[in-house]
Amino acid sequence: MEENTNQLMPISVRAEYIEVEHNVHLHITDVGEGRPIVLIHGWPLSDEMFEYQYNALIKNNFRAIGITLRGFGKSDKPYGNYDYDVHALDIKKVLNTLDVKDSVLVGFSMGGSIAIRYVSKYHGDHVSKLVLCGAAAPIWTQRNDFKYNLPMKAVDDLIELNYADRPQLLSNFAKIFSATETSLNAGIGSWLNGINLSASSYATAQCLIALRDTDLRPDLGHVTIPTLIMHGKKDKICSFDLAEQMHAGIKNSRIITFEKSGHSMFLEELPKFNAELIKFAEQ
Repeated sequence: MEENTNQLMPISVRAEYIEVEHNVHLHITDVGEGRPIVLIHGWPLSDEMFEYQYNALIKNNFRAIGITLRGFGKSDKPYGNYDYDVHALDIKKVLNTLDVKDSVLVGFSMGGSIAIRYVSKYHGDHVSKLVLCGAAAPIWTQRNDFKYNLPMKAVDDLIELNYADRPQLLSNFAKIFSATETSLNAGIGSWLNGINLSASSYATAQCLIALRDTDLRPDLGHVTIPTLIMHGKKDKICSFDLAEQMHAGIKNSRIITFEKSGHSMFLEELPKFNAELIKFAEQ
């Protein structure tokens, strides 16, 4: 009997949800084969934001692992603590479960802050390179000795608006997400807004508190693995000053500037973003 050569090749079935504590499951996208690239989204998105990175990474023989943080997207949304230590521990448990080794950890915005805490706290377990994209670090809000980015009162107002009118908060956020209000087309804006609305109101507020209050300056010196800082020159959410401060604090780091981009360089300059990420991962 002639063998049927048109049958689909068997593929490995990977878990879509991983339990990180009792009754708390995180949504995971785990696709492709090769060196793992672990992607951590920003506030208040989910791992779905990396749709156009997943496709490129798979084509270039990488394993892409997107983790949706608790409280966001398709992950469970418990009440409780949402500080960076909690998120870093969740990531550690996911990487343990998946037995990930020698990965490139990529963090966008708040995800970049959490990635810094992860590498600092766990001494780079499972991770050999770090990519910080528009990261909300080392501090997202101003201090007496840190005059960059947002005043704390501005974040207090965001938290208040979250509980009064979250759709309006997200609409305001969308207007400053890119270099100009027309840098991203209406379809992309609608897609991102749908992802943002899938977060819980509680997690949205609690992570704003973490963004407002956390000072990662002591963590930067503990980041010793090769680090790529990618930042939009026209970023209105995490000003370019933050990229320079991260570079000054992380010895083994370099900056790639996205001259035409605001916060969303992963969409505004998509080909360049993917090319730089892949080049760094291959080195």
